[in-house]
Amino acid sequence: MSNIVSQRIFDFLKDFPPFNFIKHSDLITISSTCVVRYLEKEELVFNTNDALHKYFYVVKDGAVGLYRNNHLVDHCDEGDVFGIRAILRNDAYQLKAAAIEESIVYALPADQFLDMVQNNLEVHKYLATAFASNLAITNEEKDTAEVSNIDILPLQRVQYSTPVVTCKTEDTIAEAAKLMTVHKIGSILITDSHQQPLGIITDKDLRSKIATGFFNINETVTQIMSAPVYTFPPDISALESQMAMLEKGISHLCITQDGTVNSQVLGMVTAHDIVVMNTNNPSVLLKQIKRAKTFEDLAQIRHKLQPLIQAYLDSELPVDFIASVVSSVNNCITQKIIEQVITTKTQQPPTAFTWLALGSQGREEQLLFTDQDNALIFEDVDETEQAQVKSYFLDLAADINKAIAIVGFEECPANMMASNPQWCMSISDWKAQFNKWITRPSENSVMMCTIFFDFKRVYGDASLESKLSESIQQAVGSYEVFLNYLGLNALQNPPPLSFFRQFVVEDSGAHHDQFDIKARAIMPLVDAARLLILEKGVNDPKSTTKRYEALAKLEPQNEVLYQSCIDAFKTLLAFRTIEGLKYKDSGRFVKLEHLSKSNRLKLKQAFKPIKEVQNVIQIRFKLAQLM
Repeated sequence: MSNIVSQRIFDFLKDFPPFNFIKHSDLITISSTCVVRYLEKEELVFNTNDALHKYFYVVKDGAVGLYRNNHLVDHCDEGDVFGIRAILRNDAYQLKAAAIEESIVYALPADQFLDMVQNNLEVHKYLATAFASNLAITNEEKDTAEVSNIDILPLQRVQYSTPVVTCKTEDTIAEAAKLMTVHKIGSILITDSHQQPLGIITDKDLRSKIATGFFNINETVTQIMSAPVYTFPPDISALESQMAMLEKGISHLCITQDGTVNSQVLGMVTAHDIVVMNTNNPSVLLKQIKRAKTFEDLAQIRHKLQPLIQAYLDSELPVDFIASVVSSVNNCITQKIIEQVITTKTQQPPTAFTWLALGSQGREEQLLFTDQDNALIFEDVDETEQAQVKSYFLDLAADINKAIAIVGFEECPANMMASNPQWCMSISDWKAQFNKWITRPSENSVMMCTIFFDFKRVYGDASLESKLSESIQQAVGSYEVFLNYLGLNALQNPPPLSFFRQFVVEDSGAHHDQFDIKARAIMPLVDAARLLILEKGVNDPKSTTKRYEALAKLEPQNEVLYQSCIDAFKTLLAFRTIEGLKYKDSGRFVKLEHLSKSNRLKLKQAFKPIKEVQNVIQIRFKLAQLM
């Protein structure tokens, strides 16, 4: 390639990550081997399941779309990199890449690039972050939503093996081999007196150096060990581990305290460890859900999410993102249950219907096992058929609720489930029910609205959900005083600190002296977000954080407050999840004596936005005279 062209490529790439982290001399070399491609509109770069190219790509001009099943999942503009994820996985392309408009792309040799950046931590971090921002969870628009493209493995911290089996430099190869056999491991570290790594022996070394007769088994381990040892810090991600193994051609990584050979060994990561992590990846779980034959199979899959949630929290992934992933897996399990139950019926559903998740699952905030909250809407039928059709769906819902209980979500003690005739109705009856709740507000009807306003279609006809949502908004708009009642309900739980800034705890019952983090801290933020977004004339989005994000755009003067509500909600949701995982319960009731000072302070800081947003509600809806 001419120097002029390669210089232009260099000048372009140097301003975009990850190329701005690369030495200029290396980037010039890469630029000189770059291939320039012109693409007509809709021209393919690669297709789903194509074999790997030896290049990855950067958009110079125009735009390239990434598609799954002909649905656009990402839009690559000037400077965006695509096609490298498959190379790092060493697997066929999972997406289709095609030009959205006339475009020019640079094709860069993947092997050359990876060789040059093998020790460049900034490039590795950029790729990990870029993958995180690209973790799309998409629902295809069909009766059974198919959730795909959930690949969180790149950012997950690896779980390294401990304790590490080691030997000394004076030990013989035979002694090292016996230790490996006894402990059933594929490698052994040679360390000094301070437990710092000097070398490593693997099964491969024993095969290639001992079994072939090149070395005597009674010689010392120093004769065949590989040195120096490649060492990494404890917070290394799965992506960084995979890249290191690929680039260096190794299958074992040594974890030390500070990531160098001059600190104590903490553990080992093997290629097998990465494979095990990958088998618990949500995308793998979704495939297992599709293949599941029984409800017990689905229960086992759902239980795999618990350690996965813990790993993601340890990796400091955003809690609302984790919740959306868990919600997607839960939804897929519910969809599979509904499909299986329908196949057991002698009659197919007599008309269109929709299964709704309510409450925390409807808001995509269900991280732990809780009880069920769901409802069913069916299309209007002739009055003469109404009773028979409703009877069919009540029977169907009862079987679905029982199956969901088998998976791990207990049936609701208050019977707020689709098997209850009150929550299994035609679209007209549902509209009438909501209209009654809104136009004749009472303490009970307002409570029902706080539960049923947060609904999300999990299975079935999307138009039924839309019709119900539109009806609710029309009713709220025509009877605005309802928002005042909803506002009073949102103020029922003031900030959970007493006059002396002590936690307000339960004063009686099974949870005496425990702090109810759900009712006293999380729900006030949930209720406030729901009320304020309804005031804006919309009933979407349902997620609490997304509601506050929407409010911040609609009310820029309150952006700081709404952002603090988002931060507080994430803190509280993460804390409840951590407590629930620790004590294997719902995490709702917190034993204050188990809290550290730092956790007490963190919780108290999260309570401050509750007071501020409740003050906004009290003033905006003129509730002082009503309280």
